[in-house]
Amino acid sequence: MKLIEQNQLAGMNIHYRYFSLEYFLESQARAGFSNIELWAGSPHFFLSDMDYDDCTRLKRKIQKYGLTVKVITPENCNVPYQFAASDPDLYRRSFSYFKKGLDAGEELGCTIMAVHSGRGNLNEDREEAWKRGRDMLARLADYAQTKKITLAMESLRPQETNLAVTLKDVKRMLDEIHHPNFKAMIDTCAMGVSGEDPEQWFQALGDENIIHMHFVDGNPYGHLIWGDGRHNLEAWLKILQKHHYHGLLSQEITALDYCYEPAKADVRNYQMFVPFME
Repeated sequence: MKLIEQNQLAGMNIHYRYFSLEYFLESQARAGFSNIELWAGSPHFFLSDMDYDDCTRLKRKIQKYGLTVKVITPENCNVPYQFAASDPDLYRRSFSYFKKGLDAGEELGCTIMAVHSGRGNLNEDREEAWKRGRDMLARLADYAQTKKITLAMESLRPQETNLAVTLKDVKRMLDEIHHPNFKAMIDTCAMGVSGEDPEQWFQALGDENIIHMHFVDGNPYGHLIWGDGRHNLEAWLKILQKHHYHGLLSQEITALDYCYEPAKADVRNYQMFVPFME
């Protein structure tokens, strides 16, 4: 049963962090992917608040393997930069960092940059942190518009943030920013941890406001490859078809076990989708 197009699947390099960029690209082509979401983190792509790697050279490498990069995701968990930083100097540097991510995304031909709400200090008023994250994202949306890129904001797990954790939080951020270049993305791990499902997201936000997905299996934790968790792939794909979702399904695989044999995991993962592309 055909539920998705082949070019909706996108590989991602975050679980290749112990391998070279070339190995990742070759592995994606071999597995069957034609699109990728670029995790802009070392050792594959250097990005800071002042500089970033040569995108022309990177684009040539990507094209060499018949791939296209559609989404850029600046590393934002294991670096100091974050959207709701409380220190004014770090807040300024973070804004510059994510602007550089948009600059790089434009050079690479991306139309989406993945973002989240940032996180506040646990010893401060959550609303103060919320305002910082909202204001940062609103300013970035303005800049993204000049680059013809749309920000896609995901929810995170409670262990990762005290701001946008639930669908309700994401809807609040979309409503408050209300910008044509600021939309939502579903991260199925965070969604599952909050006890939500894709149907609820489409019902609450509207089909037009969900433009990207980190679409992975889970228990609900894990960011697992499909078949290693408990989610119903076919049922969820039918929901996407029902709501005319034609965006990417990025395979953001982060469980440590996959990091040692990522290419093998990607092949097994890709094959889970094959029956729904025919």
